[in-house]
Amino acid sequence: MRILFDHGTPAPLMRHLPEHNVTRAKDAGWDQLVNGDLLAAAEAAGYDILLTTDKNMRYQQNLQDRMIAIIVLGNAQWPHIVPYVDRIVAVVDVATSGSYAEVNIPLPPKKPYTS
Repeated sequence: MRILFDHGTPAPLMRHLPEHNVTRAKDAGWDQLVNGDLLAAAEAAGYDILLTTDKNMRYQQNLQDRMIAIIVLGNAQWPHIVPYVDRIVAVVDVATSGSYAEVNIPLPPKKPYTS
């Protein structure tokens, strides 16, 4: 599958998707495009999946007639994503045209303040 990483998707995740053709929005020359324009450009270019960290996309865009699958990561920080890489890969592998999925990636609990 052809996957487009939006601006916030951590690049190190690319190496965990070797069976897919992954491009970063920046590398496609789309670093200034956001949301609807990015979705339209990705669909027109034949991408199958947009991997994003924009949790508000489904509220800001009408996704009903989209052909591209959208996968939203619940966190953009690579150290927090690492334990969930297998889950992300599994969601990517079952994505279908027009589907929408969110991968919950919680922040670790905050350590209590000690003086």
